[in-house]
Amino acid sequence: MLDLTFIRSELAAHYDLAPDPDLAAKMSPIYAKIDKVVTPFDFATFAPYIAAINALKAERNAAILAHNYMTPEIYHGVADVVGDSLQLAIEATKVQADVIVQCGVHFMAETSKVLNPSKIVLIPDMDAGCSLAESITQAGIAEMRARYPGAPVVSYVNTTAEVKAASDICCTSSNAAQIVAGLPDETVIMTPDKYLAQNVAKLVPHKNIVWWDGSCIVHEQYTAEDLREFRSWNPGTRIIAHPECPPDVVAESDFSGSTAGIIAYVEKEQPEKAMLVTECSMASNIAEANPAVDFVGPCNMCPYMKKITLEKILWSLHSMETPVEVDAAVAEGARQAVQRMIDLSQKLAA
Repeated sequence: MLDLTFIRSELAAHYDLAPDPDLAAKMSPIYAKIDKVVTPFDFATFAPYIAAINALKAERNAAILAHNYMTPEIYHGVADVVGDSLQLAIEATKVQADVIVQCGVHFMAETSKVLNPSKIVLIPDMDAGCSLAESITQAGIAEMRARYPGAPVVSYVNTTAEVKAASDICCTSSNAAQIVAGLPDETVIMTPDKYLAQNVAKLVPHKNIVWWDGSCIVHEQYTAEDLREFRSWNPGTRIIAHPECPPDVVAESDFSGSTAGIIAYVEKEQPEKAMLVTECSMASNIAEANPAVDFVGPCNMCPYMKKITLEKILWSLHSMETPVEVDAAVAEGARQAVQRMIDLSQKLAA
């Protein structure tokens, strides 16, 4: 666990991090992207951290990869690459920087390290885990293989490097149906998200999809009844769900897709009102690009994603902590599974 008292003392000795309205005013192009969801006072608090981080990025030859669930000041203020798991996995292979700072959860940092073994990959908080990734182990993969001999294992990228290495191929929420449909086998094992697997099974009915009993603590909380009640109170609202939600929630929605798919849908459709059935920061991060859309309704926050803050990013770049390491043999197996996903996804999209 990070010692925040020590970190704050060390950072204060090297940087002027007091709220600075004048510096915030100079950063008006950044603030214009988040002014709907961040107050001027809060941005004056963020501005010194953003300035220090961006200066250190240049000094360290570092790039920040940020998932769509990062808070707006990270997503718009310091990120060099933003996207869903697939986008970040692909972009991680293209990064020219010597240092990658992964603003997301631990399995994402592992994936970046697997794809960039010669680079330094940092995660600002090692405690930024994932309940879904922690629900499956190598032993679980072996159990599924024994239950369904000969069936390929398709593991969600929301898994550890060890689980990826024990799998045949990876998938993300944006390409899961495409990957499963592209495999020649009749029976396919999907791990660890049972809801993603069940939603994929509806999209690929000619396959016999079996799954591990895992789920995401954010998306499993939504219910179809909640959505029906919300729709009755807010007629005309477009409900947009992530495929990690239970199948009845997806069925109740107007559209279901990955975080990248959700962004593309909103940008194309421009609904008057939209409820995003996913992690809270999504709506905040795309609000500025879609000013005609009124994002309404409840959301659930990922406690792991929210462990990543500007303060911890600055400390990570300042101290070069905490580096993510993956055993070479495990990394090679995981790299093959991720690369197969990227290659098959690009081949099928051609």
